Amino acid sequence: MKFLIDNALSPRLAEGLREAGHDAAHVLDYRMQHAADAEIFERAAAEGRVLVSADTDFGTLLALRNDRAPSVILFRHDAVRRPQQQLSVLLANLSVIESMLEEGCIAVLDGSRIRIRMLPIGREA
Repeated sequence: MKFLIDNALSPRLAEGLREAGHDAAHVLDYRMQHAADAEIFERAAAEGRVLVSADTDFGTLLALRNDRAPSVILFRHDAVRRPQQQLSVLLANLSVIESMLEEGCIAVLDGSRIRIRMLPIGREA
């Protein structure tokens, strides 16, 4: 699976995903650390990457776009803060959410549960 890790998360998350066999990039790899959310969103969509962030603004962008891509994984900072924790939670749950990510969804991971909304937002699951 292909991922783009947002600036709100550590580059170590991208490193861990690569070590696990995924195609993962951090916005720093593109020198986009100062880019607007919309630009990062567009980059993920153009490259077919799942956007991984802790920035809830991406949920708003998804709702406004009324599109099926890119899928977004949001970490709730209050529950999963450290890159190694984030990597563990993501890898432990990836097989469960992978097909939904490929179809188009927003997945909120908070350490103890996963909430999924299919895209476009408002679509019947």
